[in-house]
Parts: sequence; C-alpha cells; structure tokens
Amino acid sequence: MYELLNKIDSPADLRKLSRSQLRELCDQIRSYIIECCSDNPGHLASSLGAVELIVGFHYVYNTPEDKIVFDVGHQAYAHKIITGRREQFRDIRKAGGPSGFPLPAESEYDDFVAGHASNSVSAALGLSEAGRIKGEQHKVAALIGDGALTGGLAFEGLNNAGAGGADLLVILNDNNQSIDGNLGGLHNYLLKITTSTQYNRFKNRVWHSLGDSRLRATLQRWTRTVKSWFIKRTGGDLFEALGFRYFGPIDGNDIDSVVDTLIKLRSIKGPRMLHTFTVKGKGYAPAEADPVVWHAPGRFDPESGERKSQPRQVPRYQDVFGKVLCELAAEDGRVAGITPAMATGCGMTEFARLYPERFFDVGIEEEHAVTFSAGLAAGGMRPFCNIYSSFSQRAYDQIIHDAALPGLPVTLCLDRAGLVGEDGATHQGAFDMAALRCIPGVIISAPRNEAELRNLMFTSLNTGHGPFIIRYPRGNAEGVPFENEPAVQLAPGKAKQLKEGNKLAVIGTGPAVNRALEAAEALGDSVAVYYFRYIKPLDTAVLEDIAKSFDKIVTVEDGALAGGLFGAVSEFIAERGCRATVRPVGISDSFVSQASQSKQRADYCLDTEGMQKIFQKFLEI
Repeated sequence: MYELLNKIDSPADLRKLSRSQLRELCDQIRSYIIECCSDNPGHLASSLGAVELIVGFHYVYNTPEDKIVFDVGHQAYAHKIITGRREQFRDIRKAGGPSGFPLPAESEYDDFVAGHASNSVSAALGLSEAGRIKGEQHKVAALIGDGALTGGLAFEGLNNAGAGGADLLVILNDNNQSIDGNLGGLHNYLLKITTSTQYNRFKNRVWHSLGDSRLRATLQRWTRTVKSWFIKRTGGDLFEALGFRYFGPIDGNDIDSVVDTLIKLRSIKGPRMLHTFTVKGKGYAPAEADPVVWHAPGRFDPESGERKSQPRQVPRYQDVFGKVLCELAAEDGRVAGITPAMATGCGMTEFARLYPERFFDVGIEEEHAVTFSAGLAAGGMRPFCNIYSSFSQRAYDQIIHDAALPGLPVTLCLDRAGLVGEDGATHQGAFDMAALRCIPGVIISAPRNEAELRNLMFTSLNTGHGPFIIRYPRGNAEGVPFENEPAVQLAPGKAKQLKEGNKLAVIGTGPAVNRALEAAEALGDSVAVYYFRYIKPLDTAVLEDIAKSFDKIVTVEDGALAGGLFGAVSEFIAERGCRATVRPVGISDSFVSQASQSKQRADYCLDTEGMQKIFQKFLEI
C-alpha cells in the first residue's frame, strides 16, 4: 500500500522521483496520515491540506541546508514523515515518540519550534538574515496559514522583512480555516479575492455557454487564467504594499503547479509572497466536509469516517464554562464572551448561537482579545475573555497595562491550565500562576471542581473587581453536580479546610487538591488538607494558623513551582520568620514533553499515589 512511501527516508530520496511519482507519493502520504491518526489521534485536517506544499518544497529546495519554518506546525505531518520519521510517526504525540509540532531537538529538518501561531515569518526572517551575515547561500521560507496570518506578530514580521528587502519566501496556505472558521477583516479580504463578482459572473457565463464536454478542459484553463488575473489585480496590493512581490494564486493541492512555481521562485531574490489555495482535510471526504470537527477528531474508522468517541460520564471543564456563561448572560445583559479563534475548544459555541451580538471571535489575536475585553469593560460590559493558558503568555503586557493598571472588571478564563497531555511543551499551561501573581490588583483563582468553577464565574461577575482570573484544566471535571444548585458568592482571599490532621499540613489549589485529599485520607489523622481556591489574594489568616500549628507544610499545584503557590506560601513563611519547612508538589523547572495527562501527573507526583509517597516520606523525617 505504501510501496513508494516506504522508500522515502529523507528528502534526498524524494528528489529522485518523477512528477507522476510525486502525485502517487502525495496520495500515499495522505493515506498513511489517515491510517495513523485513526488509531493515534492527532491534528488531521490541517496536515491533509498541506501535503503538496510540503512535498513540493522538499522536492525543489535542498533541505536541510535550505530551511522551512512552519507556523503552528499542526500541518507539518507530511514533513515529519518524509524527513526520516516515517515509522516513528505511528507514535506521534506519545511519550517517547515524535512531537506533534516541529522541534529542532528532534530533527535537523525542523528549523524552528512551532506550537503557537504567527511566529513563522519573524523566525524565518531571522534565519535568513543570519545566513546573509555569515555569507551562507541557503534559502529560507515560512509556511503560514491564513488563520495564523491574522496574528499581529505575523504582520510585524512581514513589515520588517518587506522594508529590509530580505531574501525570504512566504508561502500563504489559504484554506479559509484556522481551527474554527476564520473571522475578521483580513479573512474577508482574502475571501473577497476568491469571490469577485466580476470573476464569477464571467466564469458562469462561459460555463453555461459550453455544453459540449469536450470543451471542459478548455474551460478549466480559461477559468484558472481569469481567476489568477482578477486576484493579482485585487489581492496582491496588500502584500506588495508591505514590500513583497506577490505571486499566485496557485492551487496548493496540485503538485505540478506547486513544483513549477517553486522552481521559478527559487531563483528570485528579495521578499516574495506565494499565495496558494488549499482544502483543509483534502483527500478525506469527512474532513473536507467538516474541517472544524476533523481538525483533531480523536480516534475514528478510516473506512467509514465514524468517530470512536467514548460516552462522557462527566462534563469537561470547557463545557461547564460555556454552559455557565450562557446562564450568566441570560440574567445579565452586560455579559459578553470573547475568544481568540477557539470558540469550539473553549465551549462558546452555544453562547455564540444564543447571544451572537455579545459573542466575539477575534481571530488568533490574544493581545487584541485582552485589550478589546478591557475596552468592553471600560464601556460598562462584563467581558469573559477565554484564552488557553499557554496562549495567554502572548498577552502579558495587555493584561498588565490595559486590564490590571486601570482595574477593569475583565474576567480572564484560562482554559487548559496545568498539564495538557499530548500537545507537549508548547501547550502546557504551567506558567500562568507564576507570571500573573506579581501583578498588582489581580485576583487569581483555581476551582477544584465544576461547581466551584460556576461559583467563581458568578463571583467574578458580581464582584466587579478586575482582572479576575480563573484557571482550570483540560479534560473532564470531577462529576460534582451543580446545575440544580444556586450559585454561591465566594469571597476573594478565603480558603477552606477539607481535612483535619496533626503533623503535616497540605495546601492545595485547583483539582490537584482533590488528589491530595485522597492521599491524605489514606494516611489517617496525621495529614491536614487546606483548599486555597484563591492564589491571590492569599488567606493570610488561615496561613497564620497553619504556620503556628505545623512544622511541616506541603504545597500542591498543577503549575510551575517557581513563583506559584509554593512561592507564595514560602514567601509568607519567610516573612513571618516561622520555623515550618515547606516542600512543593508541582511542575519543576523544566518544559514538559508530550505524554498522556495521566502519565504527566504521575511523572510530577500530581496523582494520588505520588502525593501519598511524598507525604509519607516527609512525615518520616
């Protein structure tokens, strides 16, 4: 089935193939990606759409001397397969297997880390300029999707590259999609290029005038020519204004067109923009029909396209967030929902349907999402801005300058906080507590279950304090009923004792405190457990009592130990001159590689068994 693909161990093998073999190879790569991802879930639709662009680049360019920088990288599966990782690809995103994203430590063909959107142009420009300074002759390209192109960093890179006349090729993979459907002015601009009234009117007239099927080939050649003329006339202006020579558009799923164009562009110097149209999910009918669902579909039957999702016994945190947001919006017309292109992932789909006038998908623009939310708050609204924890790092200045400094009532909901599993180091939500705790005036909270999440959202709305940060993990909640209970206001800075004990005090936050409670119960009366739902402000009164009553304290958090809850408690103990010894459980000073969430928790002793061993060992000292 993979006779040709099995002979490709490097791009050097790829360059020995004929054009007809390239087409066959692209088909085999697609089949291989579908087969592997059906059993080992990954990012499917994006990679299916980019096969020809990747194969074409490695065919024309002399990689690894020539370099390609992927944006986000979830479209790079074909790249991994043809650069010596074909067999390992079956274990992609698993512990010990290849990363789901390009990773320079993994391969000489991975030229820059790619996990967050919009960085490819800037990184590729740096590689290009480094080569120029060193007198090297290699070529550099950035492959960026139209979704990632909405990010401000992408335009900063384009502006700098164009102004400086850099020798850089930017390949725009335009498929009208990011993870959800694209939105915004740039999306509309690119869409207008392909929906020109003049172009479509002309095409339809010609089509209807030709009834003889023998003329179909002629018609297709005509339409390609006319389409290219109209798009060049109206679409290249934006990129040429930035200093780029604009080429295209071409069919990015036609390997002959891709190769022919790249051969011509390789000999041209200066900033070049190649505009390509591709189909997300190309070659697999279910993925083409619904690229949002098939962006990361989980396990599925490759023949029937039936997804093998397991019945969910408890809701996911993201679904709880979406449901509670709708509940709050029904009672308060000031409630608005904001997401940077993650409406489905963060659970806002139903909110968008019910309250479209108060729903804002701003595209892959985390910085803008926060400042826009601050503007809404300044105008009297109560915005709930939902950003994945790892992506919130990009909006750090906006959180400080635009939300915290003026004290605006923005609720910042950090989804995927803590250990996220197979997406690996680029997506771990490890740093938010440590990064945000130093900001004056913010409230930082971490619910231990879905009922607490609801109560904290209710509290943030009614407190009117800002920014109010709520962090919660990826995946299933705890199964605590909440829908038929009234929401409860949770006073900021108040902790709660969950279990009494006489030798060791455990201070935990977020769902990790539930595992700490299980571990403590197994050790009997010796271990007390305290739940600090608020990392900032801390409940200093409870901390005073703990410091007076216990010589041994353990902090438990699903975040970076340096600067998080451990840092906060240690600082308090040191300031008071207490004799208590504080030991931490959490994410140590390291980047967390891909593995299942359960394995990652075990690795960092954030599971019940690991905590029990730590507690027991500390008690025995």
